[in-house]
Amino acid sequence: MGRRRPAFGVLYEGDFGLSELAARIFDAQAPDAGRALALAAEVAGLAEGEGAVELGDDVRRLLDSALPDDVLRTAWLAATLHRFDPSEHGMTLREWLSSLADRWPGPKAVAEEGPCEAVPALIRTSSLPEPSALARVTEEADAGLGFRLFLRAIKVHSGPVGKEQYDRLTALGKQFGYPGPLVHDGLDVRWPALDTGRRDALGDVGFSHLTAWFAGSWHHDTKPERALRQAAAADHEGQTPGSQAAFLLQDTIRLLDSALPTSTLTMLWLSATARGYNIDQLGMDGRDWLQRIAWMCREVLRDLAPAYTPPRPRAVTESADPVLRELRAVASRMADRTVSPHWEPIPGDEAAAVLEQVVTRVDPDLGFRLLLRMLDVLSVPITEDEYARYQRLAAHFGHHEHLVTEALWQRVEDSDAGERNS
Repeated sequence: MGRRRPAFGVLYEGDFGLSELAARIFDAQAPDAGRALALAAEVAGLAEGEGAVELGDDVRRLLDSALPDDVLRTAWLAATLHRFDPSEHGMTLREWLSSLADRWPGPKAVAEEGPCEAVPALIRTSSLPEPSALARVTEEADAGLGFRLFLRAIKVHSGPVGKEQYDRLTALGKQFGYPGPLVHDGLDVRWPALDTGRRDALGDVGFSHLTAWFAGSWHHDTKPERALRQAAAADHEGQTPGSQAAFLLQDTIRLLDSALPTSTLTMLWLSATARGYNIDQLGMDGRDWLQRIAWMCREVLRDLAPAYTPPRPRAVTESADPVLRELRAVASRMADRTVSPHWEPIPGDEAAAVLEQVVTRVDPDLGFRLLLRMLDVLSVPITEDEYARYQRLAAHFGHHEHLVTEALWQRVEDSDAGERNS
């Protein structure tokens, strides 16, 4: 049994249905039956009334199952930490669920698509007390509902979650189409220590990631300091808190410690952001701005990872040759284009020359990430072979394949279209 609904993330920012009701009852400490019903009405009102559909659906699935009342009660009490037990108010769990179903009748059940077999196996191997009741909900009522009640039980019992288990929970949540906060909000995750040598981001990181934040017209309604803090704190799902700030600080220190002239640092920022934030028009040069970035990274790290002491970046031993080959292969196409053509334009060949200095004099990894960024900024078409080589280079540097996909998938399509039209 199960549901075929649009991605829940479209409707909800976090939890919903009976598991959201369990969360609110837990927060209410020890509500009476009237208060529990009022909380259910709040859940039903979520998403402009769509919450009533999910709540009624969850309730109906439990009522339509053959699960005995003691199993339902055990699963419910595990998810609420015994905050509200209908038996203490003269009702069985089924009788209480029936009272909810009278107010919010669920839709007819349809075939479910989801990881039905993986969920009960995960629950039964957990350290929760009496996990079998929750596992049976996933098997005999609904896998998604059982998974959500299992997450509630982990959270209310304050059970520590290791990184490997966190990744499994996140992957299951994605398969169900749940919004990320439904899984990770409230989990006590035991994160591994911050380490910029561990590349576990799902996309771009560091200075190249920051330049994308400052591209376009963001600055018309956002203060630069706020955007800088947001970017530095924008850890990818599954990263140790503070990871983005640590990566950004490492890149920034490398640039500041390099022999690149201040004018080159300024040009690097302006070209990679497509003049989204014109530091040269604000009386700042590239070195001034990098120092501000480093200061903000340290502020974010004090908030997110106060025990972390940023080490000096290790000496770069990676060969620049593979990145240089790719840069020089597209340099002529970059030269045919212009950064910010309508406002203080920057010739593409000048942007390519700055990138070559980053690759050879700062860090090939940073240079590669900025190459991907500049190909996107300049809308440079690339071939499928080039795209495949970039994926291999990303893997060589330890990055996720999404690093290339996010920046360049449209460029490959444009290239193919150009070949068809020629």
